[in-house]
Amino acid sequence: MTGLRLGPLLRYVDGESAGTATIWVETDGPCTAEVRCEGGASGASRTFLIAGHHYALIPVTGLAPGTAAAYEVLLDERRVWPPEDSTFPPSVIRTPAAFSPETGTDPAENGRRTTSTASTASPEPAGPAPAPELRVSFGSCRWASAPVGEPDPVGPDALHTLAATLAADPGAVRPDVLLLLGDQVYADETSKATRRWLADRRDLSEPPGAEVADYEEYTRLYDESWSDPKVRWLLSTVPSCMIFDDHDVIDDWNTSASWVAEMRTKPWWRERILSGLMSYWVYQHLGNLSPAELATDKLYAAVRGEADGTDRLREFAAEADADPACVRWSYRRDFGRTRLLMVDSRAARVLEEGQREMLDAEEAGWVRDQALTDPADRDHLLIGTSLPWLLPPLVHDAESWNAALARGERGRRWARFGEALRRAADLEHWAAFPTSFEKLAGLIAEAGEGPHAPATVCVLSGDVHHAYVAEPAWRTKQPRSRVVQLTCSPVHNSIPLSIRLGFRFGWSRVGRRLGRAFARHGRVDAPSVTWGKTGGPWFGNQLMTLTLRGRAARLSLVQAQTGDGEPEAGARLVTVDERELASG
Repeated sequence: MTGLRLGPLLRYVDGESAGTATIWVETDGPCTAEVRCEGGASGASRTFLIAGHHYALIPVTGLAPGTAAAYEVLLDERRVWPPEDSTFPPSVIRTPAAFSPETGTDPAENGRRTTSTASTASPEPAGPAPAPELRVSFGSCRWASAPVGEPDPVGPDALHTLAATLAADPGAVRPDVLLLLGDQVYADETSKATRRWLADRRDLSEPPGAEVADYEEYTRLYDESWSDPKVRWLLSTVPSCMIFDDHDVIDDWNTSASWVAEMRTKPWWRERILSGLMSYWVYQHLGNLSPAELATDKLYAAVRGEADGTDRLREFAAEADADPACVRWSYRRDFGRTRLLMVDSRAARVLEEGQREMLDAEEAGWVRDQALTDPADRDHLLIGTSLPWLLPPLVHDAESWNAALARGERGRRWARFGEALRRAADLEHWAAFPTSFEKLAGLIAEAGEGPHAPATVCVLSGDVHHAYVAEPAWRTKQPRSRVVQLTCSPVHNSIPLSIRLGFRFGWSRVGRRLGRAFARHGRVDAPSVTWGKTGGPWFGNQLMTLTLRGRAARLSLVQAQTGDGEPEAGARLVTVDERELASG
């Protein structure tokens, strides 16, 4: 009998128009995977094979708007989810409300009155119906939870704690979508258990040592991260959107052209990068796409159409590595009147010195089009990018200075120093791509201007192992929208003292002055925006949540904490900040 190896993961949900969802599973053999929901919605898909592993992305149709339908997963007609001995609440697919002729209101109209056909009489003017609420939780950088019974050296996992909280109180308010902004797995920082597993496969004294080497070893990372019972249940019932960052492949992935050239000389690198891209496509990217996008995806069709899709997917990964412009990992999701643009700030880079860009021309053009189209249909624009756009000023100026040195602004000797420093200090955020930093600033200003400007433009990021809120001011015309950089990291990872001290200093007045000195030495022009920290820095395992209703927006930050002497099992989410971003 075929069993469920990993999942189910609830990924895409659209209840407003098509009533569809997608659910991802990994099974331990070939089968037909099926989802059946209360109310009659259902879907089925035959598994496809990659490197000896069987997967299915099941499209579910017929979902009613504004409902929460419990579902079960069957493999070849045998129920495998929920397990017979499950102690968790039912996994459900929640769909947003849709247009209601009886009330004459439509969430897409943000509560504005529409012409009702329910009666030909002349009723009293009705007030606008409340706009639907959207809760978007996000964070990045998550090591897998420690095994049951073992102490966790970095404290309680915020995702695990969220899952425990919701499982204990099924009526609690939960996120409508979970954004995982990079470093879902750590290919270069494996756990003790994984290192023992790797040692049974190969000699760890040979490169790449205790880092993952191939596709099979990547599957181990996802098993470890997503099979924790509480996290597994959470991901089965809260939709998720994902994007990679460097540790999903290797620290400092695509830092510079010389970095890529050096990595390609290493005998183990090609298998690592191809396996990283292949596993990302299977485990994360496919679920980011809508059923309509999947239906026209040639690679997805090719992989599913072959008895074994490994060679076709490997060919794709090789093409993507050789020419990043041939694939777009960025994607768009619309949640009513909120648009999310998830931007690939890692694999789409142009790395030649003198031409460095965070996004290649085609990717940048796509992002621009998506940010500016249909402005009247949006109340909020969310730009998800694993790397913060606005960093502490000292860090920003140090990265801009370093980029100038590396491209030869101060001569060849300084250029060699700049490249060495860039790699040693991880100086490769948006600030290290000054032209792209300015283009994003211009795009945000343009999106935030005009009669249909969204109430907020929020840049959602992680990576830097602390949380903060920063707000920019343009040197020329300030956009109408409220613009905020919201950074939240880590979900579950270490926060060394050096990070705490360094980032606190980076926001300080002395740090800001030191940063400007670096910029002057590198002959770096001042950026078109200035910014300041309006919240934080906060250090801990944490998650941020945006609550959006109409044009109103609120932000909250919670941390997973234990009381003195409490075990990890006693972790709870503690609110450390709440604020209003827009009043509506």
